Amino acid sequence: MSPDVEKLHADAIVIDATCPLLSEEPKHLALYRQGGFTAVAPTVPAKSSTSADAILKFAMWRKLCRERDDLMMVLRADDIVEAKRSGKLGLIMHFQGTEPLDRSVDILEAYHALGLRVVQLTYNKRCHVGDGCEEEVDGGLSRFGKAVVRRLNELNIIVDVAHTGVRTSFDAIEHSSAPVILSHANARGVHSVPRNAGDDLYKAIAASGGVIGVVGFPAFVAKTTRPTLDQFIDHIAYIAEHIGIDHVGLGIDYYAGQAPICPDDVALALYERQVAAGNWTGESYPPPPYYYPQGIETPATMQALTAGLVKRGFHEAEIRKILGENWLRVYRAVWG
Repeated sequence: MSPDVEKLHADAIVIDATCPLLSEEPKHLALYRQGGFTAVAPTVPAKSSTSADAILKFAMWRKLCRERDDLMMVLRADDIVEAKRSGKLGLIMHFQGTEPLDRSVDILEAYHALGLRVVQLTYNKRCHVGDGCEEEVDGGLSRFGKAVVRRLNELNIIVDVAHTGVRTSFDAIEHSSAPVILSHANARGVHSVPRNAGDDLYKAIAASGGVIGVVGFPAFVAKTTRPTLDQFIDHIAYIAEHIGIDHVGLGIDYYAGQAPICPDDVALALYERQVAAGNWTGESYPPPPYYYPQGIETPATMQALTAGLVKRGFHEAEIRKILGENWLRVYRAVWG
């Protein structure tokens, strides 16, 4: 007998491990609450920011949690359980890139105290830690990068290799004493673009105890500009089949430049800024508009994914793992 979709979604812990839609301002939090999320990971802008920029963002989120009784900062795994129990939305602070370190390992101590719990090592291009996945040459982790991974482990901050070069990612897994994640990276075996990940990296992430978050950004889902929900679920099914159901989660990567949230002309301006900065290349990132998979075009309709997983034949226990329990397991392993 198929589970009651509405009840299953309402009862499940639902986590989106990558939320750049929330990076600049909190107004879109309402969409995540409408979609039944338990915890979300706002991106603290890191692609070109300084430590001062990052600290101001932490200050904004901490102030918001103090002023609103429907939000809470997630500092340990049980905070997500408490967010579910109390009907609050948990906030997991996430760097996408290591530029805010200002080439200092010690500054991670301060960021951890402010609430940082996940650090993505690079964002597509080369930095002082290592090489991004859009670089033609991947030299692996630098000496500084190895020191960063070591300090992240000491502070119980999760190492994230999304947007990171393959060799650099394998180096991070080798040097990490804790599970390593791919917060948002679809399967090249389903849709081959440089930003997606191959089976060897997936297997290494799984062997470390980590999880891969499946992405809704259309260019990473399928060749079409308007991917279907089934095409999104194809990536979930592929990961589950190849490395096991315990290693797949959600890192949907809703983005401020997507339709219908952003007007097309503004989205194009944002795109051109990313290209000019060298963060995006045309092979992985075609010009907008960006339509996320049909049915889950925004976070507000995430119940449709639960319905789609039921229709695809996933069992209730498997769906709970995909929606959030797999992330929670990794969070317990690293944060305690």
